Order: sequence, then C-alpha cells, then structure tokens
Amino acid sequence: MNKIKIPVILQKMNNIFEKNGFKAYLVGGAVRDMFMNKEASDWDVATDATPEQVISAFKKVIPTGIAHGTVTVHFMGEEIEVTTFRIEQGYSDGRHPDKVSYASDIEEDLSRRDFTMNAIAVSLKDGSIVDPFNGKADIKNKVIRSVGNPLERFNEDGLRPIRAIRFASQLGFEIETNTLQAISNEKVLQKTSTISIERFRDELVKLLKSPKPSVGLKLLESTNIMKLFLPELLEGRNCIQNDVRGYHVFDVLDHNFYSCDGAPVHKVNVRLAALLHDIGKPASKVVRVTDEGEIYNFFSHEKYSETIARKLLTKLRFSNNEINNVCHLIENHMFHYEESWSDAAIRRFVVRVKPENIEDLIDLRLADMYGKYNMPIQIKESNACDLLIQLQDRIKKIQEENSAFTLKSLAVSGKDLMEIGIPSGKLIGKILDSLLETVFDDPKQNSKDVLLNIAKNLYEQMK
Repeated sequence: MNKIKIPVILQKMNNIFEKNGFKAYLVGGAVRDMFMNKEASDWDVATDATPEQVISAFKKVIPTGIAHGTVTVHFMGEEIEVTTFRIEQGYSDGRHPDKVSYASDIEEDLSRRDFTMNAIAVSLKDGSIVDPFNGKADIKNKVIRSVGNPLERFNEDGLRPIRAIRFASQLGFEIETNTLQAISNEKVLQKTSTISIERFRDELVKLLKSPKPSVGLKLLESTNIMKLFLPELLEGRNCIQNDVRGYHVFDVLDHNFYSCDGAPVHKVNVRLAALLHDIGKPASKVVRVTDEGEIYNFFSHEKYSETIARKLLTKLRFSNNEINNVCHLIENHMFHYEESWSDAAIRRFVVRVKPENIEDLIDLRLADMYGKYNMPIQIKESNACDLLIQLQDRIKKIQEENSAFTLKSLAVSGKDLMEIGIPSGKLIGKILDSLLETVFDDPKQNSKDVLLNIAKNLYEQMK
C-alpha cells in the first residue's frame, strides 16, 4: 500500500488549503485505523498553515488549543482538529510542552509524536504516505514502539506509558522490549506519577472498553503503574482462594482481572464492578483448618469490597452516579438464587436490587463465573448459568404482570388512607409497607378496594 484513498470530505478540505497555498496531511489514529482496515473517523489534520491562517481560510473555526497550534474546523458537518506542524521543547509539568515552535515540514512534526504507529502522515492532496519511523511495518507486525529513545519520549509526557499499555490492550499489540522496559524506569514512573488523576481515569476507562482488559491490567501491574494509581487492587495478588473445595482456580487479583474480561464490553459500569467486586476479599479472609485441609472463607466480602471500591472510585473522581451504580452492583453481587424461590421472594429481590439494575447484576454474576475459570465454555454449560437464565425469565414474567415493586406502584396512596380516616404520620407509612408485602405475596390484591379494606383492618390492629 503506497497510497491511501482520501475521503471526499478531506479532499474538499484540501482544496481550500491548496487554494491558500498550504499543505495538509491526515495524521493520528485515523491513519493507523486505515492501515488496520478499520473504519476511520475523528479526522486530525496537520498543516504548514498557522492557526491564524487556518482561521482566515475556513468559515467556522474554534480556537480550541491555539496556544499549541491547534484549532477545530467545522467543515461539512464534521469537527476536524487542525494543528500546525510543530516541535516541542521541555515538559516540566510532565504533560504539556514548555515551548511550542512551528516546524518547517511534516517529517519534523512527526518526530515529536509518541509511537511509530502514530507517526505516519498521509497527504490530503494525493494520498501519498510519509512514514519516517517505519510505523506502517510496526502496525503490520502489531508492535508498539516509541519514536526514538523511549526514555526521552516517556519523560516528556507522563501519560505516554499508560497510553502504550492502553493501546496494547485495545489493539492486541505487543509493546516492543525497550519501550516496555522504559515504562518501569524509576524516572519514568516518577514522571507518570505526576499526571492528573483524571487523565489516568480516562485512560483506564478506555482500557476497560478493550476486548480483553486483563492484558492491559496485567501490564499496569508488571510495570508498577498500578502501584501508583490502584494500590488497593494489588492486595489481591497472592490472596489464595483455591482451597480443598476447589471453588476457585486463581488468586483474587487474577480473578478480578478475568472477571473484567467476562463483563459486556459496552458496559463500563459492569466492567468496573467486575474489576472491583472482590477487592475486599483480602481484608475479609478467614482460614479454617479441617481434617480435609485448609478452608478459606470471605464472610461479607461484598460489604468490604463496596467500601473499598467507593473510596477508590472517589479518588479517581468518577461521578457520584457512576460510583453509586458500581458500588450498588458490588454490594448485591452475592445473591444465591434457587429454583425454590417463590414469586414473592423474587419480587422482594427485585425491590432490593432495583429493577433498573437487574440486567447489569446478572451480567456481573456471569462475569464473576467467567473469572473463576477464564473459560467461557464452562460457564455456558454450568448449572449456575442455567439458574441465572431461569431467574431472568421469572423476573421478566413477573414484570409483565405489572406487579407492584414499590410503594408508588400500589393501587392506593397515603392520601387515600387519610380519606378513610387514618391520621397522617408514621402509622400510614407502616400500613403502606404492610400493603406492599401483601401485594408481593399476591399481586391480585393490588386493587384500590381490596387494599383499602386491608388498610382499615390494619389500622384497627395498630392504633
């Protein structure tokens, strides 16, 4: 492949650049995606035009990063980031260059980039490829390699080591030996430790969206980056679970990693919950010695896990909604459904975990099962999986019957009770709770006349 076919929108954009006497190149992830035969989007363009010249050439331009030579051009319904060829000097804050100077050509611009796979440019004029660091070959061989000296690249920007790991997990690439070794360098780790917690969180979320996040998570551990940002997880390393009963194959940390793999790729909240669902096991572990051998128990570990996860997610500055959602899943993941559950028991279960969380909670339990063996085939053929499917079916059937799950879904309200002479106060709340229990046991009782009659009897007993 000596040339790339340029999309029509970029051809038309280039016409404007050429008309004004400038060159323009497609750079970044879109180029990499093209070489990997993936559908490319999020166009990034590099040009010899200054930001002011770009603003003059196009009708609608937003100066999103003009101090670093970047503007966003609104063109044919797309937002296209355009950056002037540049070189950078000094990274005293570990993230942003102290000085940005405009470069004379695209090769000089590419030399400042992080990895060879990201240091390729494609001319918008004719689709010709500029590849001074053999990034095309590294993409073909699925290799992540720094541009030039990896120690220099990583000491320029503390986020780059984490990006390398995220790319490895996301793309299924291997990190080249020297590049990988540099990530664990003491000075590089010190630089990485200075990045904002939000930047780490954002990379972690991208990593969790990868096909197999355990790849990146293990790299975070082996390079000691996990110790910087997620030390709580490391307590699970060598916390053995596999006792004489044979419930688990892996220690707690690997189980958490593989559980994360087993959660739906499009549900970050479930993947976070899977990663953290057993984080409290080391703190709750109890060892009992029996005639058969040692038995390991982790009593109420879901409560320990919820507490630790809440503190960790707060530290990582996830939103309150995200934290509450993930922690609710963790706290409730240890339910044990049996075929003997009555419909009333299922209704109470739905109320406890909340209807909107049922699907995610089932997904978490399946992920937990996956993490025990790291083999999906054993899950599908297990009795535990059959029981979860049965539970889902029963819940769906009960929901289709319009069963009452909350006080709001009762056929009567507190106002109705007051209208039949029950005084306002705590007693009304107790009566409503009793009515809900009645409906759990027999949904057919959820009619206004029936419930008001029951309420009168309850009032006579309670007053």
